Amino acid sequence: MTLDALSSALKAAVASGQLLNQSLQNILELLGGASTLLYLSSVAELVSGGQWKELDDRFFKKLSFGTSGLRGRTVGKVITTVEQGKGGPNGRPEFPCVGTNALNDYNVSRATRGLATYVIHWLKENRINRRGRIVICHDTRHFSRDFAEFAARLCNDLGVDAWLFEGHRATPELSYAVRQLNADAGVMLTASHNPGHDNGYKVYFNDGSSIIDPVATGILKEVNRITSEAYESVPAEARGKLTLLGPDMDESYVTRLKSLLMDPEILEKGRALKIVYTAIHGCGGVLVPRILRELGFNTITVPEQDVPDGRFPTVKSPNPENAAALQMGIDLAEKEGADIIIGTDPDCDRMGVVVRDQAGKLQLITGNQIGSLMGWYRVKKFCEQGIINAGNKAHAVLVKTYVTTDLQAAICNHFGIRYVETLTGFKYIGAKLGKYERALPAAIQAKYRTLTDIEAREVHLREGNFFVFGGEESYGYMGSDFVRDKDGNGAVLMFAELAAYAKSRDLTIVDLLDEVYSEFGYFLEESHSREFEGAAGAETMKKLMESYTAHPPTTIAGQAVVKMIPFGKDDVIDSEGDLLPKENMLFFDLADGNRFAVRPSGTEPKIKYYFFGRKLPVPGTKLPAADLPGIKSSVADQLHRLWADIQQDIARRI
Repeated sequence: MTLDALSSALKAAVASGQLLNQSLQNILELLGGASTLLYLSSVAELVSGGQWKELDDRFFKKLSFGTSGLRGRTVGKVITTVEQGKGGPNGRPEFPCVGTNALNDYNVSRATRGLATYVIHWLKENRINRRGRIVICHDTRHFSRDFAEFAARLCNDLGVDAWLFEGHRATPELSYAVRQLNADAGVMLTASHNPGHDNGYKVYFNDGSSIIDPVATGILKEVNRITSEAYESVPAEARGKLTLLGPDMDESYVTRLKSLLMDPEILEKGRALKIVYTAIHGCGGVLVPRILRELGFNTITVPEQDVPDGRFPTVKSPNPENAAALQMGIDLAEKEGADIIIGTDPDCDRMGVVVRDQAGKLQLITGNQIGSLMGWYRVKKFCEQGIINAGNKAHAVLVKTYVTTDLQAAICNHFGIRYVETLTGFKYIGAKLGKYERALPAAIQAKYRTLTDIEAREVHLREGNFFVFGGEESYGYMGSDFVRDKDGNGAVLMFAELAAYAKSRDLTIVDLLDEVYSEFGYFLEESHSREFEGAAGAETMKKLMESYTAHPPTTIAGQAVVKMIPFGKDDVIDSEGDLLPKENMLFFDLADGNRFAVRPSGTEPKIKYYFFGRKLPVPGTKLPAADLPGIKSSVADQLHRLWADIQQDIARRI
């Protein structure tokens, strides 16, 4: 089919209501900018087969930077003959999914060229006379290595130096490397814990943190100016240099990770623990088993899931917050009598955990519970060691997102340190750390990245903002600011020490959690979601969110809605006086003290619902241990009623 014939067929489909007009425009732009056999043949095959929904899903929009950068399908629901080609590693097609709403060479080219152009302009504007520097890393997903190598070549062709990891590595190591190398930006090819058909392009700026505005908007403007894959390389003498990163960067990173330990002597008690670890076919297998064993923990891995494989063939979803993703680890733990199962997602920035209780039963604990325990332990230890004290505790701060448990706020209030809440996404936690660094005296800023953790801590406790811990409910945690993103490697280390501490007191993690609940109050959080895939789903999501703002619920589950905060409409100021960026998120407070939030995912086609329940002790007392089972059941019932009522409300709205 010729381009003219294809264009006529597409226009006819729009006229008959089979195809969206925006899809038509994006298809024509793609084919006009690079009318390759791959693109033309794939679109023609889908048109000939009447695959209008597939075409809409692939072309109804252009990928844009969400919470974590670009993210989309790299393997289509319908794989065309030319995409399948000869096939590729691990059962993937030879070529990625064709489409403006897919992660493929077209979008990797646009993103990389836009990023490189932005970096070059940024250097000129700041009168920095050198070539740009971009670090590139990737996970184990389909096409990740191909995209990483392609991005590195593009950088070099445009006159930018590129550091490319020699193999798959964790997202947090990319963040660390950007800071260590004083690079201008970083790129991570990953879709985190999304299904195997997805991939993504996550962008970091020169502080090692994920991009936020105005940088994100600046990069996006450069990307949107690009409508063709054709470009001109700079002269040979001006091209960038490619450098491979490997063991040296690994060693530097691991050494820094070990500085997260609060009480190394407590690890002796942990040697009685047996830990099962699974990388779920991802990057965690590179360093996590080594770290645990070097710390003295009896560690065994799940052999079938040690193998890097972008299909994630042994799980339905490679998300360690779901028990199903850890099932092979659970089975191995039962066979081996292990105490703890730890899993990390494909790019090793998230960590999930299953632990045994006193009765020997294995329990999955939530991201809120994991983060609260690790945050509590770090604050407690800093205070016991006198590092945080009455004279400096005003300089200590814990950072969490608004949708993360209020238990962490209660812990901070108890110890007298500050906490601050950010919008969802670790990029906002990273932005806070960047703000704290920039608030230091210029002389210290100039050498900040060369300071040890102890030196940086002393500076912040004296005249800055000492970051104690950061976390979000979606299984992301960070214990220091040498990495500016959630860190699965560091989380494993911190949790292992926490487990050793519990063991030193002959307690399980479940026992320790109940002690925390008894002291600070019982807090329960649940999250649910409704998926809305494709072009039609995106429109439904938009209308549903608009309906909440225009017609907010007045009563839910028999409780009056006493307050609504529309983060996308009202100006919201955080506890440090910073104006938050607008975000399409709504918070509702109910008369009984429970709360819930509604927010579209920035990376997946779904709306997320977050529920917050609690039972506080009478001031000056604790919740009796004997009462905790009943309290837990009562609070859970309240949240279940909330979700049931909200589902009925959703049905009425859509």
